Amino acid sequence: MYGLDDDGASTMVVVTVLDVFNAILLAIISGVFGTWLYLLAYTIRSYKYAPRLYDGNGSSLEEPRVDIIVPARNEERFIARCLDSLLKQRYANFRIIAVDDSSTDGTARIMEEFARRDGRVLFIHAGEKPDGWVGKNWACYQAYLRSDAELLLFTDADSVHDEMLLPLAVKRMLKDRLDALTLVPRLECIDPWTKATLPLLLVFLHSRYSPLRVNSNKHDTGYFFGSYYIIRREVYEAVGTHKGVRNEIIEDGALGARVKKQGFRMRMFLADDLFSAVWARDLNTLINGLSRLIVPIYHASKAKAFSIFLITFFLFLYPFLLASYSLQQLSLDLGTGLAVTSIATCIIIAVTSLIHSIKGLGISPLYAFASPLGSLLIPLGFLMGMRKSRYGVVWRGRRYTHNIYRADGFKI
Repeated sequence: MYGLDDDGASTMVVVTVLDVFNAILLAIISGVFGTWLYLLAYTIRSYKYAPRLYDGNGSSLEEPRVDIIVPARNEERFIARCLDSLLKQRYANFRIIAVDDSSTDGTARIMEEFARRDGRVLFIHAGEKPDGWVGKNWACYQAYLRSDAELLLFTDADSVHDEMLLPLAVKRMLKDRLDALTLVPRLECIDPWTKATLPLLLVFLHSRYSPLRVNSNKHDTGYFFGSYYIIRREVYEAVGTHKGVRNEIIEDGALGARVKKQGFRMRMFLADDLFSAVWARDLNTLINGLSRLIVPIYHASKAKAFSIFLITFFLFLYPFLLASYSLQQLSLDLGTGLAVTSIATCIIIAVTSLIHSIKGLGISPLYAFASPLGSLLIPLGFLMGMRKSRYGVVWRGRRYTHNIYRADGFKI
């Protein structure tokens, strides 16, 4: 077909190798395309069927005592609006325990001023955390030691609450006889890097940690969103309090997993119409946030962490890289298939990003066009997290190394 001369034989070998290479690329992108079809379908299903907190009724006649625990480290930009919104809750029987976690800015001063003005605010210093503790976990635990309420509400210092959020949450807990309840916020995007990345990151939220999975007895997924979870005091103590997850950087997920594993009744609701929370503030905190997600996995299993990195690379970045390459291969037998499948996958990624931008984040749909940037930053953040795991990851101004202790007391 190519002739019998040496040059012809050489040409035949090159074309054959290229065909095999393109066939492998086509097989991979076909799998990625199918995965994104599933993720798009699950995203639509999650927004449509995930339960919402608000049921149209007012607050409950019964109002058990609630202690609202707000740990804060270097949150002077957000803490005042958080405490303002909490003090406006239409609920009579609550107290706020505002905990300063060794802040180096004006956070403690602002919290102390709120406590001075309003008797419903108790301000405490967490003090220096002991070895083996993550700072936030230590702060939450110190607040628990000062608490005597039947219900404990843990929320983040960068969250903003509708005045009906607490009465609705408590009413839902009592009505459904729940041991714990957690709410999915509207994640507030305040910088362009986060706006480009978070719509794609929500793919994990609305698949792996969707209320449809957390609320189902068929799945073992248990998870709390740190921006808002209420737990009965006796249940919190039964799962070990924050002392039991003292080394966990993602302590909310670890606590939620314990609650479900031990058979307590917990439910997750969408509440993006009732409160919001900030996930990242700039490119640096975005990358650190992504790195933080992979660190616990890396220390448990390096192979699993690397597998997750590969999955995110092929799921997010690979389609865009292949789309560019496939346009150069249109003259070959598999070139058209590569181009059509890769471009179709990129379109599905953009559509999924568009849905999350509008429904989940309330940002401009134009950020769906920034999907290639977000697709680069997610695997990059995970890769940097694995690298940083060897030397320690920086979170909230502290460096956590692999020498911290696991929840069972043994060194990692």
